[in-house]
Amino acid sequence: MADKTIVAGVDGSETAAIAAERAAVLAQALDARLHLISAFGKFESETVRIGSDTLMLSNETEAEKVAAKAATLLRSAYPDVTITTAAAEGKPGEALVSVAEALGADLIVVGNKRVQGIAGRVLGSIARDVAAHASCDVYVAHTHDRG
Repeated sequence: MADKTIVAGVDGSETAAIAAERAAVLAQALDARLHLISAFGKFESETVRIGSDTLMLSNETEAEKVAAKAATLLRSAYPDVTITTAAAEGKPGEALVSVAEALGADLIVVGNKRVQGIAGRVLGSIARDVAAHASCDVYVAHTHDRG
């Protein structure tokens, strides 16, 4: 297994998928492991009874499914890259920084999706937050059309 670790976040959006693919390209080139996370905010769950079955639904489980789906797509395109996944509680930027620190990651890859307002004109809010708080390098992937 590679000694280097790259962390990227996914949320089911096209822009996150573009950033995650860039992270996979980097992981392949650097012989690094790619760890995909999906942030889910504050933990919420609900128990549902259907007939004799009892199901526990949670935003954590849904986030795990999002990360797993993204990993499946990337594994087929980048079979030599070790890809792991997890759900992470918190806002996306905070979750990325926290997970990267816990793993001793070498790099966080984020997209530059634009947000409205003065603060988001240069970088998206997640990219800005991660760049401001990360204890490792941050790669900002171009994920939107210039227009």
